[in-house]
Amino acid sequence: MESTVAASLKKLFDAERHARHMHDELASAPRGEVLAAARAAVTEATGGKGEVLEPDEASLRLVCVARLLGEFEGPEVVDGLIDILASEHPDARSEAGEQLQGLAFDRFREVALGIERALGRLPQDSPALVELPYVLVEVPEGGVLKLLERFLALANADAVAAAIEACVEVGDPAAVRALRPLAEDERKTAIVDDEGVDEVTIGDLAADAIELLSGAGEDGAGEG
Repeated sequence: MESTVAASLKKLFDAERHARHMHDELASAPRGEVLAAARAAVTEATGGKGEVLEPDEASLRLVCVARLLGEFEGPEVVDGLIDILASEHPDARSEAGEQLQGLAFDRFREVALGIERALGRLPQDSPALVELPYVLVEVPEGGVLKLLERFLALANADAVAAAIEACVEVGDPAAVRALRPLAEDERKTAIVDDEGVDEVTIGDLAADAIELLSGAGEDGAGEG
């Protein structure tokens, strides 16, 4: 006789199989209808229609929509993924960031324009402004540094800190010029390391980044 656990596992497999079938069906449906439905779902899940969903339900819907949007391309798709990045749900932000990064590898200009729109339309405290520098960091495009410099000029200290970290990850010494004005910045941000959460100033982060990137420039010059 089949155990309760085995039966539940079988139901889980069936549910996942059905979810994948529905995803494929939606991905092949008329683009306009899918994107309109996706926009409405994001608006509802983020409380834009006045009704607040339970956090788990909202997160589930946003994750599903982010995966679906990853099947498409175009400005509406980029904006939709960034709107999910702006939500308060970590799982949804992670999925949207992954889909947006994948799109950026293939259609960087499209994503870059969407990020520029986001910098103009999102409130300064939007979680998306903290997430976007990390989305950009692994994209092998020359325009990444120019976008990160836009984040360095934001009022949101956490977004600035994310951009500083992203500049270090990119490793281009050209970022030093944009980092220098931040070297005396007293705004504080929280960083997480092996010892827990600590507060540091933007100036300290910028100074460390300048040192690291200047060293990278000297190393590169020595190799040439």
